[in-house]
Amino acid sequence: MDKFIGGFRRFQHKYFGRESDSNLFDQLKRGQSPKTLVIGCSDSRVDPAIVTDCDPGDLFVVRNVANLVPPYEKDGTFHGVSSAIEFAVCDLNVEQIIVLGHSSCGGIGALMKGYAPKTDANFVGRWMRIAETAREKVLAEMTAKPLADQLQAAEMGSIAVSIDNLLTFPFIEQKVQSGELKLIGWYFDIEKGELHQLDHGKREFHSLVEPLEE
Repeated sequence: MDKFIGGFRRFQHKYFGRESDSNLFDQLKRGQSPKTLVIGCSDSRVDPAIVTDCDPGDLFVVRNVANLVPPYEKDGTFHGVSSAIEFAVCDLNVEQIIVLGHSSCGGIGALMKGYAPKTDANFVGRWMRIAETAREKVLAEMTAKPLADQLQAAEMGSIAVSIDNLLTFPFIEQKVQSGELKLIGWYFDIEKGELHQLDHGKREFHSLVEPLEE
């Protein structure tokens, strides 16, 4: 807790201190107007604001296990991810949605290697079924490949699944078709320090930011 409190004090001095040259929160106290929605993983190593070095107010962020987007549903149950997406797109009018996946994802590992439920509800196991098509594709096409390659392919494949599911939301599909909204898939390789972007048409990832030279 001391680390967190100390961190807040540094944040406080940076943005609210008398000697601060930032007027950022003079603007933010009136409201938010981020241009980007990031759907990221809850993994403690992949904080979207830290990874992209953004300021407060730059990103509207939704985080969950394995950065998944469920398909559009109107079934009367509670939909936390979908409600946040709706708010970002329809109220904040974001201009782009980034699905940010990453390597060594525990949720995808559970999907590919099997997951022993820790509770009767099995929230994790049920949630990961969203990416079942990515798992099936990997098992069908990469049976002879090492597990590490299968896991990475599933991590990347799940990003494509989430992009597909975003397009099942009528208000998103409409804005994408009109050019008001862009959908972007990113994959952060934690081991190598690389960032890859999805070419959705080709279903391939290409390097966006390569690792630093030693």
